[in-house]
Amino acid sequence: MSAVIMYGSAIIAVAVVIFMLIKKMDIKITLFLMGVALMFIAMLMGNGISADFAGTGAPWLDPLKAIADQFKSTLSSAGFIILILGGYSAYMSAIGANEVTVSVLTKPIGRIKSVYILVPVVFLLGNLLSLVIPSASNLAIILLATLFPVMVKSGMSSLTAAGIIATTATVMPTPLGSDNVAIAEELAKTTQFAGLTPTDYVFRFHAIVSIPTLLVMALAHYFWQKYMDKKLGADKAGELEGVKDIQAIEGGALFKTVYAILPLLPILLLIVVFAIQSFMPDLKINISVEVATLFSFVVALICEIIRKRKVKAALDGTETFFKGMGGAMPIVALLVAASVFVTGLKAIGLISALQNAMTGIQGGGLGFVLPLILVALTALIVLLSGSGTALFFAMVPLMVPLAAAAGINVLAVSIPMGLAGNLLRAVSPVSAVVMIVAGSVKKSPIEVVKRTSLPMIAGTVFMFILSMIVFLPMGA
Repeated sequence: MSAVIMYGSAIIAVAVVIFMLIKKMDIKITLFLMGVALMFIAMLMGNGISADFAGTGAPWLDPLKAIADQFKSTLSSAGFIILILGGYSAYMSAIGANEVTVSVLTKPIGRIKSVYILVPVVFLLGNLLSLVIPSASNLAIILLATLFPVMVKSGMSSLTAAGIIATTATVMPTPLGSDNVAIAEELAKTTQFAGLTPTDYVFRFHAIVSIPTLLVMALAHYFWQKYMDKKLGADKAGELEGVKDIQAIEGGALFKTVYAILPLLPILLLIVVFAIQSFMPDLKINISVEVATLFSFVVALICEIIRKRKVKAALDGTETFFKGMGGAMPIVALLVAASVFVTGLKAIGLISALQNAMTGIQGGGLGFVLPLILVALTALIVLLSGSGTALFFAMVPLMVPLAAAAGINVLAVSIPMGLAGNLLRAVSPVSAVVMIVAGSVKKSPIEVVKRTSLPMIAGTVFMFILSMIVFLPMGA
């Protein structure tokens, strides 16, 4: 009977979560409610919330304490990093540094005369800019205002330009990404990856797969857009109506150079420190993502004081940083909500059952089955809902135990699943980025998806195969 209750409640909870994802409703509160409901069911079954959980003495309050405990744990680790990054990103936008970076990096594009050479160049440049502007929707809006007119005026079809812009925020290896921060934090709890930082996770493991995948997609874009233009006889004039032209950035060369670097400064610092430690392992420099970001913030503030020549005005502008931290809170809440949901699944015994099922994979040469199932599930949810973020965050606490049960390295699970969600977003006609691009260029979302589908699917297949080749031999 307990097995029936366990599987029945788990299926209902997961179905509700998937339904809410597809309907684009607030997934955070759904995960919280389902997690609490599952914990109450577990207590009715005679189970505790977890072996190490310290109850309140009033069982009906214990699920709420589990939420509070999870908030404390997340805010003191991955959540804090995400808040700091959110604040810095908002501050960069407020002082105009993001705009300068985009302007400086995109200016040389106009000098490239070959239309189809522009295709992979713009795709890779857009992905580079995603380091500065991590939101796919926001990046698309900026590129539509800056790069789209340049591309169309150079003779590129509007659909080709739209297809490229819709796929610019994909899988850049960055320790500043909230998904990478979350998985690094989870891996750091294990014996094998004890002390793992987001920088180590990204540059030692993530980049091995993501960089070759980006190059494959850039090449696929080149041939696919060329083929589609030829096949469809796509318009060369394009529709520029409603799309802003490039805005000139005022300021001298020094200003443009310094302010173009500021948004990239945290990642540049982390890369430099990582490179130094790789060549000089005896030199111990412990610089975390949050330290690098706070250092960059101080540098940016000094630059603002020098530029404005008014200390008060510069200091007043820092309020944006703290408001930006508040703006990042929904991501932290999503992390907590996902963990609460998983706590509920653990409490009813489902995770143990899944682990037992996974043990059958060990030694059977079927180590790829678990990653394949999770990537397929990610693909389904992303295509239907336009977002794979919630599913990825919900799976983060499960990746380590499931991979261990299957006898495979957790990297063979975390990297393909994380990358799949980011790649396939641009293939969903209901994703925000596709709808924004389609609306701006006056095309249907389906037309845009036709241009994004093959490069993104090619990237997904390539990254999965490469992940299996690289990480499966590592073992659990």
